[in-house]
Amino acid sequence: MTTTTHPETSISADPALPTIHITREFDAPVDAVFRAHVDPDLVVKWLGPRSVTMRVDRWDASTGGAYRYVHTHGGEEYRFYGSFHEVRPSERIVQTFTFEGFPDGVALETLTFENLGGGRTRLHAVSVFETTEARDMAMASGMETGVVEGYEQLDELLAEA
Repeated sequence: MTTTTHPETSISADPALPTIHITREFDAPVDAVFRAHVDPDLVVKWLGPRSVTMRVDRWDASTGGAYRYVHTHGGEEYRFYGSFHEVRPSERIVQTFTFEGFPDGVALETLTFENLGGGRTRLHAVSVFETTEARDMAMASGMETGVVEGYEQLDELLAEA
């Protein structure tokens, strides 16, 4: 039996602000981690919980571009979309994020990719919601499972490369 350990994913919500902070380290170079976030052929292999399949309807990961994807689970579809406001290779992605089931809940997300040296990367993501209630709904939605399992799948994808 093989046991795989994954780095810890830190997810926190500031009680005073409508934000969620996610921090995760990867045993892969920053260029590879960044590419896995912008290449739709790679994104479909890791984004979301293990229990879903993903289809990309649109993906233009460039400054001014947009995306739309669908997660399918048990015959149900969950649609997400947004705009890429800034894409700086291997440094930073700023994008909006909307769950189509709650279209009034737009979040602004900033992902920062930090080269730790030795082929390691730290990813820090900050999501800013319009209200703390919207942030709390996101936290209660099961997003933690999707983030943790998604990053575990990303670990596996990066190890294959």
